[in-house]
Amino acid sequence: MAEEVDGLDEDEGAKAPASVKPKKKKMVIIAAAAALLLGVGGGGGYYMMHRGKSATAPAAEASASGEEGKPIYVDVPPMVVNLRSNDGQQRFLKLHFVLVPAEGVTEEQVRDRLPLILDSFQPFLRELRPEDLSGSAAVFRLKEEMLVRAGESFGRGRIRDILIQDLIQQ
Repeated sequence: MAEEVDGLDEDEGAKAPASVKPKKKKMVIIAAAAALLLGVGGGGGYYMMHRGKSATAPAAEASASGEEGKPIYVDVPPMVVNLRSNDGQQRFLKLHFVLVPAEGVTEEQVRDRLPLILDSFQPFLRELRPEDLSGSAAVFRLKEEMLVRAGESFGRGRIRDILIQDLIQQ
């Protein structure tokens, strides 16, 4: 019986290393494949993200640029207007914004027309109620209406965007 046990031990001992080696090889291959997949996926993602940024950045700068290729921003002094109020209390709006001219429009051209642009904003801003300025969409509506009025007074498409710096209601 001792011989059978020894025989079984030898057979099991002979089979165990043979079955362990393929499992180890399989695990090493799977781990290497997973590492390779992560490396390729991460590298591809990095490439796609940085390629996309570099392709869009020059286009954005070129759309409103000066002679040196730098974007033009025309800072407008803060405006204070009375708001229309139902309860008779005085309400004020302080608005500070920046005009972004379209390509081919110089800062000097915008500054020359600035009084006309600001005059076109006055009636609209004075008709606003405090309720019109509440909510997340209020700033978007305000910008869009100001952009339309700037286009009417300066020329359609000559002002590309209006960037609101401060919007204070009191």
